[in-house]
Amino acid sequence: MLAPDLSPAALLLPALMAGGVAIGVTVAIERWGGRLGGILGTLPTTIVPASIGIFLGAPTPAAFRDAMLAVPAGMLLNAGFLWLWRVLPGRLPAATLGARLAWMVVLSLTAWGLGAAGIVVGGGAARAAGLPTAALGVGTTLLIVGVGALACLAPLPAPRGTRRVPLPTLLGRGLLAACAIGASVAIASTGLDLLAGMASVFPAIFLTTMVSLWLSQGEAVPVGAVGPMMLGSSSVAAYALLAAWALPALGLVAGPAVAWVCATVLTSVPAGLWLASRPRVA
Repeated sequence: MLAPDLSPAALLLPALMAGGVAIGVTVAIERWGGRLGGILGTLPTTIVPASIGIFLGAPTPAAFRDAMLAVPAGMLLNAGFLWLWRVLPGRLPAATLGARLAWMVVLSLTAWGLGAAGIVVGGGAARAAGLPTAALGVGTTLLIVGVGALACLAPLPAPRGTRRVPLPTLLGRGLLAACAIGASVAIASTGLDLLAGMASVFPAIFLTTMVSLWLSQGEAVPVGAVGPMMLGSSSVAAYALLAAWALPALGLVAGPAVAWVCATVLTSVPAGLWLASRPRVA
C-alpha cells in the first residue's frame, strides 16, 4: 500500500528519472572516462523533481527549507560511500570478479547504513538544539568540495570503457536504479523518521553506477571515476542550498532553473576545468 499522500505519479516520476540518469552516468563514464564522465554524471538531475515534490508537499516554506538544507549532509555521506569503492577493492582477498563485487556491495552498504543512521539522529539533535541549519548546510557543501578535491589529487588512472555494452544491459541498469529510487521514495513516505531519513539519501545512482561498470568494464573504470564523482556531487548539495530560497521566491519554473544553472556554474564547471588541467595517468 502506498502512503495516503503518495500518488503513483509521485512514485513513478523520480523512479523513471533515476533510471534515465543511471544509464546516462554509466554511458558518460564509459565513453569519456572517469574524469569528464564523473562530473557530467553528477550534475543535479534527480534532485530537481525531488525538490519540486518536496516543495509542493511541504506545509510551510520553512519546512521546505529545512528539507533542502539537510541534503548536503546526505551527499557528504554518499561521497564517503563512493570513497569506499576506491579504498576497499585493493584490500579484498583474491577471488572471482563476482565475489569481490559482492563483498564491495555488502561492506559499502553496511558502512553507509551506519553513517545514515548517525546523520539522521545527529540532524534531529541539531534541530532540537536550534543550531543554524543554513550555516551547517553551507559548511557541509564546502566539506564535500574539499574531500572531493583531495580524492582527485591522487594520480590514479580514470580510463574509458573498452567493451561494448549491449542495449539490454543498459536497460537493466536503468531498471535497477528505478527500482531502488522507487523503493526509497516509498519508504521515505512512511512517516517513520529514522527509516524515512535514511531512505531519502540512499545512494541508488552511485550504487548502480559502481556495480554496473564493475560488471561490464572491470574494476579500473569505476574506481577511476570515484574522485570526480565525489567532487561533482557537490553540485547536488549546492542546488539544494540554492533551491531552499529560489523555489519559494521565484516559483516552480524559474526557481529550479535558477538553482540548477547557478549550482552548475559554481561547482560542476570549475571542477571540470580543474580536472581537465591536471595531468592524466595512463
